[in-house]
Amino acid sequence: MARVRFTADYDYKPTRQCTIGYKAGMELTVKRDCADKAIAAGKAEEIETAGRATGGSE
Repeated sequence: MARVRFTADYDYKPTRQCTIGYKAGMELTVKRDCADKAIAAGKAEEIETAGRATGGSE
């Protein structure tokens, strides 16, 4: 999974029967395959996740 910001409208087709449309300006977590294809097409940029810190002790 990857967190991305879509910079332009993008249609992701995970299968021939399915299309998922993303609008410019949306920021959300998508499958890595979707993120890679959208970034390669110049329609999205990966952003940092604002998740919790993992592991370690202080």
